[in-house]
Amino acid sequence: MTTRHNNLKAIRPSSSYGKLSENMSSDERFQNETLRPIIKLQEHLFVEVLKNYFKKHKSMFYELSIPKKIIYVENSIQKDIKFRNSIKGMIIGQFTIEEYLIYIENSSALNKRMMNIVKDQLINNIQMFDVQLSEVV
Repeated sequence: MTTRHNNLKAIRPSSSYGKLSENMSSDERFQNETLRPIIKLQEHLFVEVLKNYFKKHKSMFYELSIPKKIIYVENSIQKDIKFRNSIKGMIIGQFTIEEYLIYIENSSALNKRMMNIVKDQLINNIQMFDVQLSEVV
């Protein structure tokens, strides 16, 4: 294995993210073995990226109710293609060559999984995230 491969694998969180079984699809296996650890590793970066997104778009995020904040985060990730591609790049850049070769075989389905995990991660932390963001404003 290359040094890059070993270094990328070494910095990922090692705890289990979803059960692995022989019956699961290759996409689900990739999600649990590769996507979830990378997204967990990048969690704080995604918070900073979203903080910057709110700042650049001069949004009224801080004045919204929690349910509307959730919708705002969902829409930012699902509908803003530049923002979505930026997040995808942060994840794909952490792939090993072998993982990238698996990814390109079914990138459309894996992109959906990727974005759903990031969206859920940010929404699950929205209250903590809101406190951090309000300090910036």
